[in-house]
Amino acid sequence: MQNKMYQVSTLQALALGYSRAVISVDELLQEGDTGLGTFEDVNGEMIVMEGHCYRADQDGNIQEVDPETGVPFAAVARLYGNQEFPLNDMPDIDSVRTELTRKIEERFGLNSMHVVKIEGLFKKVDARSEAPYRSHHVPLKEVLGQTQKAFIFEEIRGSLVGVYFPDYMDGINMPGWHLHFLSEDKSVGGHVFDVCIREGAASVDKITNMVIKLPDSPAFDTYSLKQDLQDEIKSVE
Repeated sequence: MQNKMYQVSTLQALALGYSRAVISVDELLQEGDTGLGTFEDVNGEMIVMEGHCYRADQDGNIQEVDPETGVPFAAVARLYGNQEFPLNDMPDIDSVRTELTRKIEERFGLNSMHVVKIEGLFKKVDARSEAPYRSHHVPLKEVLGQTQKAFIFEEIRGSLVGVYFPDYMDGINMPGWHLHFLSEDKSVGGHVFDVCIREGAASVDKITNMVIKLPDSPAFDTYSLKQDLQDEIKSVE
């Protein structure tokens, strides 16, 4: 069974301020049913789960988005759940990432990509999202400094969805595990800074194929994507 990671643009381009639409949500959902990203002008956090695309707005409230909504950056794949295991009593996001990494290492997957969904009961989810900011060549770090809000959800059922990229793909995407949250009732969510899991179950798929849809706008070539943005990307994570 062949699975692929489908990515829109690169994280480095987004970090430098390329937030124009590259494809639509409808086109994105044809390529994968699970993943994450953002919307045109960095208008909130994207959560793709079970073939639906949701936006967490600046206050963490969730809406399913219009299929024609523009997507400047995203990574999605199809989730089959070829590797499943419990994730219980995870005190923080570092423990979650460590356990996920240990599990994929058992199957020799550290140099491959992965897609993950973790369903469960969460003691705490420390998350954020942002309002739209229409600009170009303004670094994402500066945009989020003006538009992002943080919020905490406690004693809540829901799911984490995310992707894993190996270290050598730094700049294309964020190395390691990148996770977004969606509550079970689909009312709240966002980009996850920290999380405490009481009881959970993870479904993971290893992915060894990738398609990157680069912007075809001439404006894309005005960005200097060769510069090292490792520290800047980590700061917005």
